[in-house]
Amino acid sequence: MYYDEELVLCGASKYTKKFYFNEDFDIIPIKVKEELKIMCVLFTEEVGGTIQLVYDEEGNLEIKTDKEEDDILYDDIGSVLKVKQLQREKKELFESLENFYKVMVE
Repeated sequence: MYYDEELVLCGASKYTKKFYFNEDFDIIPIKVKEELKIMCVLFTEEVGGTIQLVYDEEGNLEIKTDKEEDDILYDDIGSVLKVKQLQREKKELFESLENFYKVMVE
């Protein structure tokens, strides 16, 4: 696998009530997949909108959130605070996923 642009690892949507995991990363252990699913689904339940974990061109993992234009229930401030909390609390997980990407993809 080689990618020259960003690549979605996983994501969830409050609107569709679905979780997505990119099958290209199927060799990631089940426990890690479950942790990612719980994290993404809880984010959308608390804040609303959508969340994606995306690898950039250098293999850095980014958290991207979005909302539908007419979503008045989406918590903009809560979204920023929750992303910062996840970056802090899941730092080791995210670093491991970045290392995985660099070893397996590049």
